[in-house]
Amino acid sequence: MKRILTIILFNFIFSAPELVIGEERIAPGIKFIFEGAIKDHIMPHKMHLDENLTHVHIEARVNWDTSNIPEGAVKGGFVPYLHITAVVTNEKTGLRTFIDLVPHINLIDNFHYARNISLPGSIDDNYSVEFNIIPPTHIDLALHKDWHDLYGDNLISSNSFNYKKVNFKEIAKARRH
Repeated sequence: MKRILTIILFNFIFSAPELVIGEERIAPGIKFIFEGAIKDHIMPHKMHLDENLTHVHIEARVNWDTSNIPEGAVKGGFVPYLHITAVVTNEKTGLRTFIDLVPHINLIDNFHYARNISLPGSIDDNYSVEFNIIPPTHIDLALHKDWHDLYGDNLISSNSFNYKKVNFKEIAKARRH
């Protein structure tokens, strides 16, 4: 009973609103959830912008779906080795920010791709967000014959997903602590 109360309290204290920018599903059963989340303190410090210099945490949660997935895939499991970038464009001024999303881990989403960013303009403005998904190279991921026979030479194909009129104001004003 004490463990259940601890988990409920943890979820209450650490749950934070997230802005779902978009959701996509691609073959062979990979689900993407793109989000704007509350900026956070990310380590190692020298590889990430200081929390107080950023507005939002751009995320791509990339997991195997729960149905119609390859045999052996773990339902809901993290899909590693992807190269994900995002371009955030201010729809009023045209100013842009380019970011590489890198693997992160936390106690809310577990593994995900993300990066704290400074918006290229006011938090009141609307933004277009383009997510670019690049499959792992042959150096990142080796394929067994059974995978190759059913799914081909790659884990996935390259993909781009574009979203318009994204407003980060509520997320940019929110605080974790």
